[in-house]
Amino acid sequence: MLNREQALRFEAEFMPRIVERVTHLVDHGVRVDILPRESPALPTRLRISAGHAPRQGDEHRHVYPFALNVFLTWDDEEIERLMGAGGEARFVRYLDAIGAKLDAWQGARDVDLATRSQAESSVLFGGLDFEA
Repeated sequence: MLNREQALRFEAEFMPRIVERVTHLVDHGVRVDILPRESPALPTRLRISAGHAPRQGDEHRHVYPFALNVFLTWDDEEIERLMGAGGEARFVRYLDAIGAKLDAWQGARDVDLATRSQAESSVLFGGLDFEA
C-alpha cells in the first residue's frame, strides 16, 4: 500500500506533469486540478471539469446532459513502480500516450471532452496504470 511519503512525492513530482499534458490536450474551457490524497481510501485524484452544465445555445453542441466532471486515480502499486528503477522512462512514455488513453476512456464511459459533456454527473476512471 502506498505510504504518505510516496503519495506526497507522486503529487509533487508526477501529477503536475500529468496536469500539464492533459491541460494541453483538452484545450480551453476545461479545468484540470490535483486533489491531494486524503486517506488510503481517497487517493490522489486528477479532476477534469467544465465550468457549467451544458445549456442550449452554448458555443459547442453538447452530446451528453451533464457538464464534464471526470476523476482519474492510479493504482498504488503502479505509483510505487514509478519511483523505482526505470520509473522515469516509463512515466515519459505514459505522458506521450495519454492523448490516446483519454480518447479510449471517453468512449468507455460516455464522456465527450470536445463538448465538455458526459452521460453521468460524475465519472471515475480508477485503478489506472502507467503503461504506454
